[in-house]
Formats: sequence, C-alpha cells, structure tokens
Amino acid sequence: MFNVKTMNKIAAVGLNRLPADTFTVSDSAENEDGILVRSAKLHDYPFPESLLAIARAGAGTNNIPVDKCAEAGIVVFNTPGANANAVKELVLCGLLLASRDVIGGTEWVKAQAKTEGVDVAAAVEKGKSAFVGPELYRKTLGVVGLGAIGALVANIGLNMGMDVYGYDPFLSVDAALRLDRHVKVVKDVNELYRNSDYITLHVPANANTKGSVNAAAIANMKDGVRIVNMARGELVNDADMLAALASGKVARYVTDFPNNTVTLADGVVPTPHLGASTPESEDNCAVMAADELRDYLENGNIRNSVNYPSVAMDRSGVQRICVLHKNIPNILASATGTLSKDGINVENMTNKSKGEYAYTMLDISAPAAADALAHIKAIEGVIRVRVI
Repeated sequence: MFNVKTMNKIAAVGLNRLPADTFTVSDSAENEDGILVRSAKLHDYPFPESLLAIARAGAGTNNIPVDKCAEAGIVVFNTPGANANAVKELVLCGLLLASRDVIGGTEWVKAQAKTEGVDVAAAVEKGKSAFVGPELYRKTLGVVGLGAIGALVANIGLNMGMDVYGYDPFLSVDAALRLDRHVKVVKDVNELYRNSDYITLHVPANANTKGSVNAAAIANMKDGVRIVNMARGELVNDADMLAALASGKVARYVTDFPNNTVTLADGVVPTPHLGASTPESEDNCAVMAADELRDYLENGNIRNSVNYPSVAMDRSGVQRICVLHKNIPNILASATGTLSKDGINVENMTNKSKGEYAYTMLDISAPAAADALAHIKAIEGVIRVRVI
C-alpha cells in the first residue's frame, strides 16, 4: 500500500485515479510515500524519509522546495497544460480589460444609479467617453513564452485579427508545432517589445526571469503599451511598473497577482489569481497529478518532473531497480557491474539526465540480493534506490 497525503482539497475525479486497494489517501497521513498539493507552502514542511514524490496540481512549483527535494531524491511533478485553456481564456479577458476601462465604467454606472435624481440612461450617454479604449483588431500582440499556454494565446491573438510576435529561448519542437505559422517567432525579446501594442507574459518565475519586466525592458517598449501578467507576479519589478504607469509609458497593467504595492495604483487592473480557477481546470490538474504520482510510485516512470528527467519504460523482467543519482560518470557502469557479478541479467534499461541530476531504471532477470542493493546505494553520487 502507498500512503498519500493531500495538502489541499484535490478534486475527487483525481483522487479516484488512486485505487483503494493500492493507495491510502488522507489529509492527515503520516510517513507518506507521496504528496498531492495545490497551493500549500511546503518550504518549511518536514519531509519524512518515506517521501518519494510530490505532485503539484498546477504548473507553478514556487510553493515547493524543488532543489531540496532533488537532493533528497524526491521527485516533484507538475501538470503543464492541464490548466492552459482556463488561463488562455482569462488572458483574452485581460487583453480586453487592458483596452477598455470596463471595470471603472461598471463602477461608475452603479454610482450613478445610487445617486438620487440621476437618469442612468442619460448619464451613460454623457459619461461613456471617459472609459473608451482601442480595439484589439489589427494591433500587435507580443507573447513572451510559447509553452502550452503561450501557444494558445498566440493562436487566439491571430484569430482576433492581431499581428502576433512570440519569444521563447527554449522553444520545444512540440510547442513549435502547436503554433500557427503566422506567428512571428523572434530570437530577441527586444524586437517583440519594440513592435507590440500588447504584451502578455507566459514564463516561469526563476533566477533568469524574476524582475525581467523592469525599467530597462519597459524602455524598449512602445509608448502606451498594455501589459497582461497571468504568469507570476515576480516577473515584474513593481517599482518600475508604477513609474511607467505614472509616466504613461505603460497605459494599463493587468495582473492576476495583486499585492499591496501595485493593487491600488492608477492603471492597474488586479484579478484575484483566477488563472486556473475553473472547475474544468481543477479536474484536469487533479487527474494529471494523480496519474503522474501513481505511475511513479507503482512503476517508477517519471513524466513532467521539474527536478528529474522524464523517463518511462514498459515493464519487463522480474524486478525493477530505480536509481536517482547525480549526473556524474560511472554510476551506470558500477550499478550494472554489481548486478552482473551476481549473475543477474539486465533485460531492459534506460537512463536520462536533467541538469545535475539523473535517473536510471533497470529491469532485471532475477531479484537482486540485499548486499547488491546496498552496494548500489553506496556508489558515489547515488541519492536513492527504489526496488519495484
């Protein structure tokens, strides 16, 4: 039996993917083998030695100490693309909110209705000019990040009659195939900045991207640019954004990550982190996270991990050995050599690396003896060994 702890409410359609005859799932589990989490912060959570994997029902993993987990041989999964349609739709809403002051206009109309003696219909006709804004049609949209969400946004921009520029230094083949051929993919983000009337952000927050929308970046943008951020608040330097809004360099900033610094500033449209807040998205993320966790616990397969490589292999042999290790020479040779000394044949094998970490799966012809497993665990650079 595998013991799984839920750190947030996980949609039942996802939990149902973990059969009761193999998994015990509870929010009070102890010595858990796996964790299912959405937004709960795990940086100060004391991970038990039994913990093998964490599956985040969502794309971002800022709430998980990913590096610490890698060092401990804990695989961290996310669910890229599971909430892509939900975020895409909110981005479309954000583009419209960046153009027309719909929220300000709505509040003003309600205020008129509350004022005694005001004919609302007449007041609207007199006052509507204060809330006008440009159309999206024939404007230029810049999409920074062309992953699952960014590609959808780029394509819908074309469908709206916009000219679309895209930038992604790590554009994958799969992502490129999802893009409409009319998207202008550029190699320099500043080219996107110079040409775009609207800019939407779709990159993770990491050491390379935090604060990347700053005074220097904004200086390369068009005057009156409108920026939509449904990715991560940390991507934008708040002080520089406020200065750009005050000067008019940025006409509107729509953010799904409000904070005390930017929320009340003129030109800011804050939304309460609604990007993935649809029942369909929550179901998709829960199913994907549960499937990833189950496949790893039962079979050792890794799909969509943020700290270890994606490695999957059909089962063969009588036993599977999974080795999480540093990406250094001789580990694979040492492990297979140990097994061969005991006359054990490796029937199937796969190995991949991701940065400084690597993962090896060995399907073997006979069960490995305890001393052989201990020898593999003792190899320099080996972090964890699992036997399935």
